[in-house]
Amino acid sequence: MDRDTTCCFTGHRPEKLPWRNREEDPRCLALKARIDRELEAAYRDGYRHFICGMAQGADFYFCEAALALRDRRAGVTVEAAIPCEEQCARWSEGARNRYFDLVGHCDKETMVQRHYDKGCMLRRNRYMVDRSSRLIAVYDGLLGGTMYTVSYAMKQGLKVVLLDPEEPEG
Repeated sequence: MDRDTTCCFTGHRPEKLPWRNREEDPRCLALKARIDRELEAAYRDGYRHFICGMAQGADFYFCEAALALRDRRAGVTVEAAIPCEEQCARWSEGARNRYFDLVGHCDKETMVQRHYDKGCMLRRNRYMVDRSSRLIAVYDGLLGGTMYTVSYAMKQGLKVVLLDPEEPEG
């Protein structure tokens, strides 16, 4: 894949989103609409390959939106960047089913490493950033993996688009 036409995503997990797992919340629906618009903008700017980190929450929203973009637009590919084999082992059955369904619909699956360790999520995030020239992030300023990924992307010179989960539809 060409880095110049690759866009990756990062964002908060449900416990850091104001609506948690309630995706019918108007704020979540508004965020999903903004993600769709950002993906269309990335497509207009020539981006064709989209890498998703496959965590619960914002990553799932991005992956679903990228797969929908692929259905609407020619030449789009979606890659699941998986930090380790047991990423979803402790999730609820519903979350695991959603994860496996999304991964199954992606064009490419990259397992960053086989077994979990405390650095595998950061290695997954670096893998995505190192192969991209644009990062779209659902980020509200909280410390954590999303902040690290946004900072790393900025240091690497990526175009960074920040979506605040609390921002109203506009």
